[in-house]
Amino acid sequence: MNFKDQPIISMRNFSREMIDHILTAAEKMEPIARGEERSDLLSGKILAVLFFEPSTRTRMSFETAMLRLGGDVLNLGSVDASSIAKGETLADTIRVVDGYVDAIVLRHPKEGAAHLASEFSRVPVLNAGDGAGHHPTQTLLDLYTIKRESHLEDLKIALAGDLKYGRTVHSLCYALSLYGAQITLISPKELRMPEEIINDIIARGAKIKEVDTIEEAIRDVDVLYMTRIQKERFPDPAEYRKVANRLKITAETLKEAKKELKIMHPLPRVNEIDNKVDDTPHACYFKQAFYGVPVRMALLGLVLGAIE
Repeated sequence: MNFKDQPIISMRNFSREMIDHILTAAEKMEPIARGEERSDLLSGKILAVLFFEPSTRTRMSFETAMLRLGGDVLNLGSVDASSIAKGETLADTIRVVDGYVDAIVLRHPKEGAAHLASEFSRVPVLNAGDGAGHHPTQTLLDLYTIKRESHLEDLKIALAGDLKYGRTVHSLCYALSLYGAQITLISPKELRMPEEIINDIIARGAKIKEVDTIEEAIRDVDVLYMTRIQKERFPDPAEYRKVANRLKITAETLKEAKKELKIMHPLPRVNEIDNKVDDTPHACYFKQAFYGVPVRMALLGLVLGAIE
């Protein structure tokens, strides 16, 4: 399976076979990701990290992945300190940067920015989140987490929180549909999953149910995937205040859960998961954050042609 020089833009472009191939490659990368083994697989290669939005886990895990494989990283740093502040277009930035590096990781507030960048770039572009659009590398690490900590076959999963603007859950739904998952959607009515996405994933084989509260789903699911209500996506602060704090997991909530339930979250969290949940066997979100390293190592190795 040839990923060399291919952009990673949207989960809609992935088959189940392609996903399984990446997850298998990630598993082989885990000892290197943990620092138990050393690698120079990407020695001599340079990755550009262009983040037009704040990030901690995605940015640092990509940088860690590249460094663990012996490559180097060029970080754009603050947008205010770059030529973008002078009015340079994204297309021109990409045209310039692709002359310096072997691959580009891009995060941008505008949906479709990664696709646009891939059209102007001579090197592979990896989408690290584009507005309320897609976040495919997050989805791949989510699938890897589910595979390692639970199971992907016959999965019952609940997605809770901001399902309207949450690019992580949009991408994850498309991927889960390939595995025939039973998906329960939990959100305030103002933040329901867009109808077109629901129709798409049903057509692709997923089973969908919508409910209003976590308590309605907690007894039946194998995985509960929480997301924060994203204040930065709301054009009207008053609308944000109406839905902020509507969904929350506490130790009390988990009394009805399966013993094997795993709770995931793309982080950062605000107050949707009580800190006491961290000490339960259900909490999986910090492992999830680590799993981003081997998954992104696998992706970089594949698109740069260092592994097949």
